[in-house]
Amino acid sequence: MDNKRAMAMMGGSLRRLVLALFVGSLTLGISLNLSRGAFAEELRIGFLAPTTGPFAQIATDMINGFQMYLKDYDGKLGGATIKFIVEDTQGKPATAVLKAEKLIRQDQVHMLIGGLLASEGYALAPVSTREKTLYISSIPTSDNLTQRDASQYPYFIRTGFSSSQPSHPIGEWACQQGYKKIAAQAADYAFGYEVVGGFQKTFEECGGQIIQKLWPPINTMDFGPYIADLKQDADAIFSLPVGAGVLQFPKQLAASGNKKPVIGAGTAYDEFVLPSMGDEVIGSVSALQYSAALETPENEAFVKEYRAEFGKVPSYYSESNYTTAKMIDAAMTQAGGSWPGPLPFLEKLVAVKVDAPRGPISLDDMRNPIQNVYIRRVEKREMFGYPKPELWNVVIKTYPQVSQFWKWSKEEFFKQPVYSRDYPPCKYCE
Repeated sequence: MDNKRAMAMMGGSLRRLVLALFVGSLTLGISLNLSRGAFAEELRIGFLAPTTGPFAQIATDMINGFQMYLKDYDGKLGGATIKFIVEDTQGKPATAVLKAEKLIRQDQVHMLIGGLLASEGYALAPVSTREKTLYISSIPTSDNLTQRDASQYPYFIRTGFSSSQPSHPIGEWACQQGYKKIAAQAADYAFGYEVVGGFQKTFEECGGQIIQKLWPPINTMDFGPYIADLKQDADAIFSLPVGAGVLQFPKQLAASGNKKPVIGAGTAYDEFVLPSMGDEVIGSVSALQYSAALETPENEAFVKEYRAEFGKVPSYYSESNYTTAKMIDAAMTQAGGSWPGPLPFLEKLVAVKVDAPRGPISLDDMRNPIQNVYIRRVEKREMFGYPKPELWNVVIKTYPQVSQFWKWSKEEFFKQPVYSRDYPPCKYCE
């Protein structure tokens, strides 16, 4: 073989090698890009709920609400396919933290949603900060997470309500009904303190007096001693039982012969338990940002679909998680169906405005909803074409677009301490 031919053959081999390397690298690049694209189009959501224990039915409502929205949109939000991973918190803050860390580190979720108790919210928010993972509080109402502590938790956002948000309107409403003295009884933990605190603040500013505050433990079953201690000179009773106590308190109060009006936090008569209650709760009044009896086309369609799917009326827990999915859908659509990262996504979510079954929702600059609060009275009636009378939370007054700061400015609100067991002080208690 002469030198020219050898050189030509070597040149051809080199060209083929370069071409092969080029094609290989191009193929690898395309493969990597496709892989990244597929990865971006899957949105992994870690959902925290107490699927076992005394709050298991609430957990079912939470999960059903979110998954019904997913079903309506073929398992996608904003074009991204959803991987929905549920972990059981058992309603315990320490367990919620462990499960959140597992979802973040092992399952590599893009966001956490859920929790139930206000105390779980206070436990999960620091995890989101430490792990730089978005945490959407669809249920935990912990006031201060979107108030004085908001700057400590830059990855936290709420889509439900803050504990005292519905209490401010109903405190004013109760005063306007002519009630002068009210005895309060609420579960002995953060949610109870914040709900009673908000009610007491506006009720007393209007001229009323809270003359007693009693604090039964969570899941109290025997309210006899607390009912016996209620002040007889009270015009009405404000109540917030939790867990099993939601059913037991009204039954035991009625059995005691009580004739006083009963005002409650919205969760005390929520639709998750209302079908199990009896005529003893008829006439009881509560406040919340949702009622299944809200007579709007959006809510009627939601109630009918949910009832057809799950055989029951949706609760606040169902609606809140359905609406959370709706808000994520809107934000992911703005992101083009690809996960932009936790803080860029949070910016898009804060800007979202939706018309939900509960009504119009926007978010304030501290990442808490601004929304209607409804004063609801338990009545037995037929609604939405269902053939028999049932217990419903009939809306008797709407307070439109209520902020977590009520009628005060944020600066005025922050001058007072956080609502607690001791604040506002019970200056009319004996």
